[in-house]
Amino acid sequence: MQHAWHKGVHAHSRAWRSGSACKMLCALLAAVLLLAAGGAVAREFVFKDMQGQAQRLSDYRGKWVLVNFWATWCPPCLEEVPALISLHEAHKDKDLVVIGVALDSTKESVRKFVAKHGITYPVVLGNYKLAEQVGEIDALPTSYLYDPKGKAVVAHTGIVTQASLEEYIRARSGK
Repeated sequence: MQHAWHKGVHAHSRAWRSGSACKMLCALLAAVLLLAAGGAVAREFVFKDMQGQAQRLSDYRGKWVLVNFWATWCPPCLEEVPALISLHEAHKDKDLVVIGVALDSTKESVRKFVAKHGITYPVVLGNYKLAEQVGEIDALPTSYLYDPKGKAVVAHTGIVTQASLEEYIRARSGK
């Protein structure tokens, strides 16, 4: 399951913006899906967000769930925040939810970051032990995508975009 949508936190910009990188991504995602097709339903995760609400994978059955691990000091994490907010706002009442898990950050720095950037999706103050419920975190940002049945289908290290996620979900949902 430890496949990346696109390797490298810093090399993402040039390669991602080129059309050939998008085609390679689609091919890679297809291969990942074939490998994941025989996989089991994901282990349940339970996080407590900064509002005190439990965030459980099972609470979102029927929706795609993107769990995004980030830190307040991480420039690529900051770069992807607007896309994650937009993605969450566009889909939260329909077919997808974003859950942000802040690592290597203090509670106060996360509160300030969330307020400053207007983050509307649930945010969890996490640590690497908590992250083990989902998977390995080798670099930030790292995102895990779960399908509507609760199966982890893709892990991605580096920036994600709203367009790439929507395209992926559309292709897998037949919409």
